[in-house]
Amino acid sequence: MPRTETRYGPYAAISVVVANMIGTGVFTSLGFQLLDIRSTFPLLLLWVVGGAAAFCGALSYAELGAAIPRSGGEYTFLSRIYHPAVGFVSGCVSATVGFSAPTALAAITFGSYLASVFPSLSPAWAGAGLVVAMAAIHITDHRSSGLFQSGFTTVKVALIAAFCLAAATLVENPQSVPLVPAAGDGPLVFGGAFAISLIYVSYAYTGWNAATYLTGELANPRRTIPRVLGLGTLLVTVLYIALNWAFLRAAPMDEMAGRIEVGYVAATHIFGPAGAAIMAVALALLLVSTVSAMVLAGPRVLQVIGEDYPLLRPLGRRKPNGIPAVAILAQTGLTLVFALTASFETVLVFTGFILGLNSFLAVAGLFVLRIRERELTRPYRAWGYPVTPLIHLSLTGWTLVFIARDRPVEALVAAGFIALGLALYRVAGGPALQTEKQGQ
Repeated sequence: MPRTETRYGPYAAISVVVANMIGTGVFTSLGFQLLDIRSTFPLLLLWVVGGAAAFCGALSYAELGAAIPRSGGEYTFLSRIYHPAVGFVSGCVSATVGFSAPTALAAITFGSYLASVFPSLSPAWAGAGLVVAMAAIHITDHRSSGLFQSGFTTVKVALIAAFCLAAATLVENPQSVPLVPAAGDGPLVFGGAFAISLIYVSYAYTGWNAATYLTGELANPRRTIPRVLGLGTLLVTVLYIALNWAFLRAAPMDEMAGRIEVGYVAATHIFGPAGAAIMAVALALLLVSTVSAMVLAGPRVLQVIGEDYPLLRPLGRRKPNGIPAVAILAQTGLTLVFALTASFETVLVFTGFILGLNSFLAVAGLFVLRIRERELTRPYRAWGYPVTPLIHLSLTGWTLVFIARDRPVEALVAAGFIALGLALYRVAGGPALQTEKQGQ
């Protein structure tokens, strides 16, 4: 069998990035943001700022991924840059909070949209069924997995574009959506409400680094990673700004404030009640590719941890075709626990904080690696260095500080997860010596 058939191609990789990013965040964030901000310019600016932070982070990860071409994302980077213990904790965070919790949230939102049309459905159980179905698909082989992911992501992008076009042309009484600052916008942009709202936006943009979790299973990763991360992040940024503009144009702010299913509310004003029911099903279908992408990428973290730590060796086992079946099943189990027990907003804020901390350490590590390993082969160097990584660090750091100050419970839970990860590292012991320099 040709080697390329046991690898994901560039289009499948971009599909993973796009689908990981376009999940629950963009379809739920606006409802929470409208509780404190009722001006369109700051609301849209949030998505521009979030996109800038994500793109600058993607450029930094592109250099790291090309220089250290091994699956695992932050687990691999932080183990190499700082210490295996840091990477281990990051890997535990990625496997549990980084993928299981967001996958559960996407699955619950999928169920919520279906339940708005079919009230007898339980959102949690419908979401759990979706997670199991996606695991069954991605445990097969790279070809089937990649084709499914690429196909549903293409449909997702097309549906979002069609929704935005409908908001621009079909709304009978459109809302005013000025794209320039209004009186009073300055204090909003530089106030605490904007920073807290940026938490939800940052969560919506998580996933821009998804391809780095699959590095070892990509065709020609040193060339593929930079293009995949950059193009995928730019495409999603454009779609996010357009989609939030469409929401704000279609529906009054009062109707969307505090609502999780803002897409359904906006669709009601665009298509009427009957059309909105159809759109709710369509929006649920959009989340299929999101759940699919997370079920595809997330287990690779558990896989590489299993390869490195003898105590966790079963997680590193692969099928003859290279699929990490045990890790996929383990990740699915964690996701089902979150889906059936979690509180939506608490998990969302907590996830945004701990994932922001993960990416902050990885991007900061770019500076460490450049200084400490000057001779390391770097097929790609981050465009705009050192400005672009500093932009990501500044925006991410600002958000982390505000979360720690205004949402201390979630910050403390994150600290608890880190402490638990360190304790598990002590139990697992050090990584196998032969893996310490993998990826050189």
